Amino acid sequence: MTEKHVGVRGTVAVRRSGARGAPNGRHHLSPAERAAVGKRARKEVPRSSHGTWEPFAGRTDPVELVERQGRTRVAELIPIRHGRMLVSPFSYFRGAALPMAADLATTPLSGLEVQLCGDAHLSNFGIFGSPERRLVFDINDFDETTRGPWEWDVKRLAASLEVAGREREFGETERSRIVRGAIRSYRESMRQLSRMSMLEVWYQHLDVDEMLPRFRSLLDRKTTPSVWRAIVKARAHDSLQAFDKLACIVDGQCRIVSDPPLIVPVEELVAGMDAGVASESLETIIGSYRRTLLPNQQHLLEQYRLVHLARKVVGVGSVGTEAWILLLLDGRGSPLFLQVKEAQASVLEDFVSRSDFSHHGERVVAGQRLIQETSDIFLGWERLAWRGRELDFYIRQLKDWKGSADIAGMTPAGMALWAQMCGWTLGRAHARTGDRIAIAAYLGSSDTFDRAVARFAVTYADQNERDYRALKDAAASGRLPVEAGL
Repeated sequence: MTEKHVGVRGTVAVRRSGARGAPNGRHHLSPAERAAVGKRARKEVPRSSHGTWEPFAGRTDPVELVERQGRTRVAELIPIRHGRMLVSPFSYFRGAALPMAADLATTPLSGLEVQLCGDAHLSNFGIFGSPERRLVFDINDFDETTRGPWEWDVKRLAASLEVAGREREFGETERSRIVRGAIRSYRESMRQLSRMSMLEVWYQHLDVDEMLPRFRSLLDRKTTPSVWRAIVKARAHDSLQAFDKLACIVDGQCRIVSDPPLIVPVEELVAGMDAGVASESLETIIGSYRRTLLPNQQHLLEQYRLVHLARKVVGVGSVGTEAWILLLLDGRGSPLFLQVKEAQASVLEDFVSRSDFSHHGERVVAGQRLIQETSDIFLGWERLAWRGRELDFYIRQLKDWKGSADIAGMTPAGMALWAQMCGWTLGRAHARTGDRIAIAAYLGSSDTFDRAVARFAVTYADQNERDYRALKDAAASGRLPVEAGL
């Protein structure tokens, strides 16, 4: 095991890199010894120290970091990414995982690591269907997942709530209540889970079909309409619905619709592609991906044939990476849509130990399976050569009872409910993959940490607004190409 000593604003944080998935090598200590680790960390890095944020000397220009990411992406899509980030400060925040990672690397650390989501803002939590056909609430984005300090996920969640609350024009008191509610939910879930066996922790989940018993009293169709609609409509979001929106029949054949630049069928990207070559390429894609699935999942996939594929622009921060949708049909002609998404190195890897995985698609899948209570049965990965480059991808269903609350329609009560669900879920994810007893001991029973992170969220939201204005200025000056409205 190696140790890296990193000076952080007058404190010393210890980041350890050990066996893959091991919670800092402390999983064989007694509960009392693990709690002592957390209490010692609290003395070295007081909980109140997490409440400050100041741009550090030599802070990299955030616009430069956004530009740097564009160099490894599809050039013609970069203006769309910039345009989506410029919609609002919250949209900018969603796309600015790298600038915030650079900033978080200068903040105090307790020295305790977990498997990070890596981009734990409130829009990266949502509802989806489990293989058992339950509706569950969980984290749903893992492009940046890697091992690192648990505080980084917590602070990104908190800052996202503050930024979103400002966008909704909630008052300062309302925003503080929402953020502190999320962090309290995280802290209390960690303390609760620290008293459970590892198997009990592993089985914990938020089951929407049981109406989230921990949060039932907060869910109301009048006071939390956005959250209510997300839950009610989730089951309608499946491959059949996707087929109605994304596909059509051309000369008796099922084809994905063309809607450039957001949806571009493969034959339009590679003009003059021979049908036989295209068919062979498609089978190669499915064949290499199939090998990453379990035998029963391979059997299920074999019941489908691939009929078409297209590039589809997705998200905000992901725009410009290669992202595709595959249309498959079973023997009865029923559709299945798979999403094939490029996996680049996590934005966190410049600030933590490098990933153990040589394949970033596998890194994403492994992180997702560690963090989520249940994962998509079609989740897998592959490596493909495309336009002279070898790229890593991960694959999942495009639609599987997915739902997410509309931020623009959130009431204060709705955002407070969503925030607490996010906090509980993040705590469960970190308890599965880190030393939950040490983290719980560090957090303690008081609201000291909650209040500190709420202060951080305010000051970082201020920074986010300054960075957003810098991006707007760069676009206005012509430094950044922008395609708005897409």
